[in-house]
Amino acid sequence: MDRRELIKMIGLLTGGAVIGAEAFLTGCKTAGDKSGLGFSTRNIALLDEVGETILPATGSPGAKAAKIGEFMKTIVTDCYDEMDQKTFIEGIDKLNEDCKKQKGNSFMDCTPEERHDFLVILDKEAKETQKKRTEFDNLQKTKETAAKTRGDRSFEKEKMPAHYFTLMKQLTLWGYFSSEEGMRRALHYVPVPGRYDACTDYKKGDKVIVGLGG
Repeated sequence: MDRRELIKMIGLLTGGAVIGAEAFLTGCKTAGDKSGLGFSTRNIALLDEVGETILPATGSPGAKAAKIGEFMKTIVTDCYDEMDQKTFIEGIDKLNEDCKKQKGNSFMDCTPEERHDFLVILDKEAKETQKKRTEFDNLQKTKETAAKTRGDRSFEKEKMPAHYFTLMKQLTLWGYFSSEEGMRRALHYVPVPGRYDACTDYKKGDKVIVGLGG
């Protein structure tokens, strides 16, 4: 699977275009802020645990083994624009705040089960935000078309921020499946949060689905 196919797969899994992907694929760095993004050692460790909860180790290493926190730092720094950088960095603190409200502890102080349940809640919130973003983007495209029709060259499309967990989930999948372990072991993976399908139709040539239990 080449890079573009991988990005497309991640977009389908997360319900929207993978943020920062085009800058990455073209080898260009964005004009976003490159300093003071707040990636402390503690934050990298937190992102490793978020990634591990999304893609946990089973019979093979999980997202933490792929150094997912460092991967997130690189993509956010080099490929995100300023708005998405801001959403992601503020999302690190927001994740802990939301976790304390839901579970009574910071994410790092929660049990694996509590972390899983919390991310399921965040995933639902992120999907609702993504629906609103899609509607917003469609409206902006309509306005852009109307502006072009009347010859208005001053029109600039507005952008609605993504949910911070969408960014973290996309980067976890992206980083893991870009790693040697992810590419070798699985390219059709059901991530957490997700659903369990006891019976799945198989078509000749399909990749094996790597489940969460082994």
